[in-house]
Amino acid sequence: MRNLHKREKILYKIFLIGFGGFFGAIFRYIISGSVQKWAKSIYFPYGTLAVNLIGCFVIGFLSCLMETRGFFSAELRSLIFIGILGAFTTFSTFSYETMNLINNGENLLAVANMGIHLVLGLASVWIGHILAYQIWR
Repeated sequence: MRNLHKREKILYKIFLIGFGGFFGAIFRYIISGSVQKWAKSIYFPYGTLAVNLIGCFVIGFLSCLMETRGFFSAELRSLIFIGILGAFTTFSTFSYETMNLINNGENLLAVANMGIHLVLGLASVWIGHILAYQIWR
């Protein structure tokens, strides 16, 4: 019986993450598209930059409330941090984790984290592009 309760809690958490992700993805689409349209530029991804910076601000703001004020239950954290912000931007999570490394005195790991994400992220985009081109040219 205890395992059933545990599974129900996990399923509830997964539901909250998916529910939040639904809205986070919609927010990203609307905000990114609106900013890009407002900027009237096809040369720089202002919309993506905007959602990444907004996401970083929101995760910084809310994590401060969570850590210093004890706000947010585990379920609400899953809904907001993993669901909404996870779908809105993963850059906010990356930035938050890097700040945690710096705050914990792990400066070398923080720099490595930034470099690895940047280099491997760009390399992954490049490899994916090349692979898709090779398959569907």
